[in-house]
Amino acid sequence: MSAPVNGQRARGARPTSARRVAFDVLRAVQVDDAYANLLLPSRIRRAGLSARDAAFATELTYGSIRMLGRYDVIVGIASGRRVENIEADVLDVMRLGTHQLLGMRTPTHAAVSATVELAREVGARRATGFVNAVLRKVAARTDAEWDAAITEGRGGDALLATRWSHPTWVVSALRDALAAERSRDELAALLAADNVAPRVQLAALPGLATDDDIATATTAADDPADPADADAAPVHRADADTDGQDVSDAVDRTDDPSEDDRATGAVPPVRSEADLSPVSPTGIRGVSGDPARVPGVAAGRLRVQDEGSQLAALALSRSSDVRPGERWLDMCAGPGGKAALLAAEAAVGGAHLVANELVPARVGLVRKALAGFGDVVTVVEGDGRRFGRDGAGVQYDRVLLDAPCTGLGALRRRPEARWRKQPEDVPELAELQSELLDAAVRVLAPGGTLAYVTCSPHLAETRGQVDAVLERHPGVLEQLDTAGVVRSVAVRDPQVADGPVAQLWPHRIGTDAMFVALFRRVG
Repeated sequence: MSAPVNGQRARGARPTSARRVAFDVLRAVQVDDAYANLLLPSRIRRAGLSARDAAFATELTYGSIRMLGRYDVIVGIASGRRVENIEADVLDVMRLGTHQLLGMRTPTHAAVSATVELAREVGARRATGFVNAVLRKVAARTDAEWDAAITEGRGGDALLATRWSHPTWVVSALRDALAAERSRDELAALLAADNVAPRVQLAALPGLATDDDIATATTAADDPADPADADAAPVHRADADTDGQDVSDAVDRTDDPSEDDRATGAVPPVRSEADLSPVSPTGIRGVSGDPARVPGVAAGRLRVQDEGSQLAALALSRSSDVRPGERWLDMCAGPGGKAALLAAEAAVGGAHLVANELVPARVGLVRKALAGFGDVVTVVEGDGRRFGRDGAGVQYDRVLLDAPCTGLGALRRRPEARWRKQPEDVPELAELQSELLDAAVRVLAPGGTLAYVTCSPHLAETRGQVDAVLERHPGVLEQLDTAGVVRSVAVRDPQVADGPVAQLWPHRIGTDAMFVALFRRVG
């Protein structure tokens, strides 16, 4: 097949279907450790897909990856084989077919016939009869009937892991994180939220975004989705559980689930993120289509950024009044989203931001994100652990440590992450986080504020790090009322528990599960 040139297909070449695009990305994720969110847009452009087909390919790709664990159990039952014994390309084809049958509005005949044709197209002609037979067995049951079949005989975290398509160790880690704030009964709602495709959220950069920028983006956000995209819309188990009714925020449910419901994970999850208003003062929600077509985004005054990330950055910049001349440091700035918001805040307040990044490719992304801020920012490259040991003697009034982490709080945006991370990754990351925290403390000026941030709620990366850094630096740091700061910054209730840390949750407010802890250096 000839590759398209500049988004156009070569004359006479067979068009690349949305299903083939999804298959190619799914294989690249499996074989090459590719990132779906980085690869899929370029594959869609190369294929020259229409808006409708692009939407179909996007949901098919992301949905199949998110639900991979659940679908493998279903395929195993329907085929009578262990999925480990099914050839990898054939298994990926059937994962895509299963998502069309159980997770999308694709008619059965279209899903089966098109998936069989996909198997033939990708060189699995030998398996077309097998694919057809398995998918017809999948189609013979509803998703609810399959749920009963795949969870039979399972209990506890194993049942939840199968039902909501998460590794068991991730389910256990999320359960512990919720239990730390006495919210263990919200686990099923959290797992369900991880499986709902997030809509685009924008940040309006303070001092740069105009009223017209915001109004235009808000109008785009308010526009209904193109009816032509209806076939691409996912049918989530969450929707089925609530009979399509508008369910209020997780802690405000109108029905009181029974103990049996809590044990089996049948608690109705939150309503769609699209129904929730922004929680960040710079946030804009629900933009449909390509955000690059929004004028403010194209001009760089609006940025694509999850509102949880916005609140994390603003908790630092707005924790106290900014004094002109303050020095700020973003220790792990790549790819530059939080750095851009901090740079805008620094420009308004008369501060200067140093944005540091270790990985050269990400340094380039940071420079691009901060282009146009002039002498408000300085971008530097290097290991964040060097700060305080490089002989520079510079201290900073505000330090953001957005630490490398497992990313368990952003599983809805990074669908492959749940299958790649392993529990063995946590200790190594925790050690790095501790070393970076110590460096942040070394360069924090007396009276200065440190924000420790992760996009993971894992206790070893969050509360455990907070306790440990206080033990390592007795009498040096004091904790601030982070929950109170986040509430004061947010434009509606962020639904964080009281205390010196703030943990955001997607099932409550429609953001990534960002963790924030604020400290002040004594002196």
